[in-house]
Amino acid sequence: MPYPITAPRGVGVLGQQAMNVLYQHRLVSTDQLHRLLTPHYSRAEYMRRQLHSLRAQGLADAVGRRTHGQTSLLWWLTPKGAEAVEAAGLLPERPYRMSPEAAAGPLQEHTLATVETGIAFVHWARALGHDCAPLDWSPETAHYYRDDTRPGDDLTLIPDAVLNYVHTDQAAKTRTLLTFFVEVDRATMTVARLAQKLHAYACYQKYVPQAGGRGSARTAKPGTAPAWRARYPAFPRLLLVFTGAPEPRLQRRIADLRSLAASDPLIASGTLRAGATTLDQLRHEGPFAPVFTPLLGPACSVDAWLRPGASASAAA
Repeated sequence: MPYPITAPRGVGVLGQQAMNVLYQHRLVSTDQLHRLLTPHYSRAEYMRRQLHSLRAQGLADAVGRRTHGQTSLLWWLTPKGAEAVEAAGLLPERPYRMSPEAAAGPLQEHTLATVETGIAFVHWARALGHDCAPLDWSPETAHYYRDDTRPGDDLTLIPDAVLNYVHTDQAAKTRTLLTFFVEVDRATMTVARLAQKLHAYACYQKYVPQAGGRGSARTAKPGTAPAWRARYPAFPRLLLVFTGAPEPRLQRRIADLRSLAASDPLIASGTLRAGATTLDQLRHEGPFAPVFTPLLGPACSVDAWLRPGASASAAA
């Protein structure tokens, strides 16, 4: 059980866990919920029964998704289900509400790919003896900043996910909290747009709020510290996860993004730690295998620490 729960009337422990996951991640398939919450069962039947029970009580709903000739269900919370989760008070409230139209809409695949990226971290945390649970990443959290090239504009950086991961070094008996900004690219956006996102992260890293700042900037003392220090003990590493196209095309996109990053003076002169990999590599080898390519500097293979020389075995 990832977290203590307070279940609504008539909903068991697993049902409440599923509701929490659906509330936080908005749209999740049956198989994804199975791998997150009941991986100890060989099949998803137990999870499927729980989900249909939630549906019968009006707490969740689903839409069919047909892939590779098979139909699977994608689940979300109804307004009644979302209100039940909020009443328990265990999760930060999120204003977003899923609808049947949104669930079947153009953002469906991107939402599922972001969940799949989080599942890869959860799976490998279990395998390596680290800590990363189904609620340890939060999608689309707003971060406010300004860009010196656009004076006067209040801008918003919204990562696809902010993910927390506790890395355990058994030999050194140390535990390290790692926070990652995660961007998922399904090969539907131009590489130039991705480079603009990198630029936004570099701006946010340097942004020092002044009097009258907005959002998280209000919690920092004006003019003395970057806005991110109000949220994070260290600036999160940025991980870009590529999917949605054959591996050679994804590797070309990574190479092109490296070139654009190197040509941006703000990125090239800064200290942004950013790396790119493919979703297949992340799933099959894990974040602490050398599957990432740094977006600045030599095109070597590194792990999620974004430093050369570490491997899955060394990280375990």
